[in-house]
Amino acid sequence: MSVRVAVCADVGSTFTKVAAVDLDTGALLSTAAHRTTVESDVLHGLDAAIGQATASLPGGADISTIRVCSSAGGGLRLAVVGYEQLVTAEAGHRVGLSAGARVVHVAAGRLDTGALAGLRADRPDVVPLVGGTEGGDSEVLRHNGGRLAAARLRIPVVVAGNIDVRDEITERLTANGTPVVPTENVLPRIGELNPQPARAAIREVFLRHVIGGKGLSRGPRFASLVRGATPDIVLTAVERLADDLVGDLVVVDVGGATSDVYSVLSPDPDAQTVPMREVAGTLWRSRTVEGDLGMRWSATGVVQAAAAERLLVPGEKVTLGNAGRLRADDPSFLPVTETDRSAEARIAQLAATIALRRHARGETRASAKDLRRVRLLIGSGGVLRHASRAAEVALRAVLADHAGGWALPRAASVVVDLDYVLAPAGLLAVDYPKAAAALLRRHLAVGQDSDRRL
Repeated sequence: MSVRVAVCADVGSTFTKVAAVDLDTGALLSTAAHRTTVESDVLHGLDAAIGQATASLPGGADISTIRVCSSAGGGLRLAVVGYEQLVTAEAGHRVGLSAGARVVHVAAGRLDTGALAGLRADRPDVVPLVGGTEGGDSEVLRHNGGRLAAARLRIPVVVAGNIDVRDEITERLTANGTPVVPTENVLPRIGELNPQPARAAIREVFLRHVIGGKGLSRGPRFASLVRGATPDIVLTAVERLADDLVGDLVVVDVGGATSDVYSVLSPDPDAQTVPMREVAGTLWRSRTVEGDLGMRWSATGVVQAAAAERLLVPGEKVTLGNAGRLRADDPSFLPVTETDRSAEARIAQLAATIALRRHARGETRASAKDLRRVRLLIGSGGVLRHASRAAEVALRAVLADHAGGWALPRAASVVVDLDYVLAPAGLLAVDYPKAAAALLRRHLAVGQDSDRRL
């Protein structure tokens, strides 16, 4: 009997990771990695990694599907244009992050020549145009849609504001040659966030207009394989893990350039009152990106942020500052000596701690997150997967961060995504939900007696 196999790949800026998964059992059959070949054609590295992963498959294995997510070429860059900074612009910003984008620009109010120049200078791949609750203001949204159409930026626009003028704006943008996807209002009422339609629309734009235009591959094959931006796909897996297997959870992904935090939380059923209403709505499934916290390109930013947070001990500002500069100057650096490994573990610990502090605090008191009911903390990223000491130090420190200004999880298990299954599970979640669930259960849904638990 042949084995139905899905080949799932994450094409990152530095490495391309591939996993072969049994579609009937959810078993991880093999994995492989190859340097991402952005200097020539990403298919060269992708095909090499796929070849390595499939070479060891059992006889009779049938490759049923090949699925790819990508953050190569800088990932998905997004500029939000909203009605008011603290309401719809902030709502659009949060939705953009949950869609796997790096939000490079946020504009609020009526666009003028200077605002358009600033937007253009930040080189976004997609512009979510938001503003106005249902039945509320539509003039700012209409004005901004007109300015974007007249500017002929040729940047795809997702219209996700007041539906009273959605068709009018869509027609005007289309007439001026701007790719456009209309969708539901991200903030239909004050305090009510509606993220999923806009998130799906941003994914559609990424697949239809963005990934093929990044110059990553000369032909159409790569774009045809990609199912979404890597952070969006990972959040899909995190949601499936939380909904089906675990409950409230947090993922801290420490990368070379950024540290991302994902959380799926539920409202406190015992809460009687809400002391400060969040007018931009609460995003219970969210992602934040810290562009100054990374193990290589942003290593100096970790040290600077740790000093600002008063996390450094005497002497560390100099020693870690030197270690951070070494890594930022040479992103291919690999720790060899015990001193190098100790510095690596400490930078990872600080990056994870600060990233989760920022995620939990939110931008305001009203947007702070209650993590007390988090049952599982997952560590991800190469530094945590490849260095068990760094993983344990970093994640234990996160759960002992009593000075962070946020409520610690009361009883959270800790696990590292050692086999990098979040991206493959996210790629399989929609069409092969049983395989995705089995993969997540086997590798991440740990119990108190699991040997995968730190």
